[in-house]
Amino acid sequence: MWVMEMNKYVTLVLISATFLFSSTILAEGKLFPIIEGKDFYTDETVNVSDLLANKMSLVNVWASWCTTCRKEHQMIMNISKTTDLQLIGIDYLDTRENGAKYLEELGNPFDEIVFDPMGDIGADLGVFATPGTFLVNKRGEILSEHLGEMTQKIWDERFAKLIPKLI
Repeated sequence: MWVMEMNKYVTLVLISATFLFSSTILAEGKLFPIIEGKDFYTDETVNVSDLLANKMSLVNVWASWCTTCRKEHQMIMNISKTTDLQLIGIDYLDTRENGAKYLEELGNPFDEIVFDPMGDIGADLGVFATPGTFLVNKRGEILSEHLGEMTQKIWDERFAKLIPKLI
């Protein structure tokens, strides 16, 4: 009897570990999910799909308490300064106060920020550990995604080459 119980736990741990350490969150080529949240500053309801409409966008799920987010933040700032992408931040499992302090301290690269204090948006996106980043085209299709720190190497190999060059 205890062997069957143990097998359940081992299976659950293996599935969880596979999910957590996978760098793929949602299926690339799929539409970005229809998600509603609250604007970080105004608390007004925001439909993320509306923010993505007709704009090439980078969606970054972050949190002030996330050490990896702090580590990648300068990279996100550089992307903001060197591309024409719309940057949308999802402040995940955080408080507005801590999120605001984080942005004040490190800089705000985002054009829009959606507040996700309960983690519902992160869960809808398949992000259970921050950071998570999605490149979304003008039609709302996910072109690339990454769970974990965005580095220059990952940016160059998996994201930058997918951004149309402006003439």
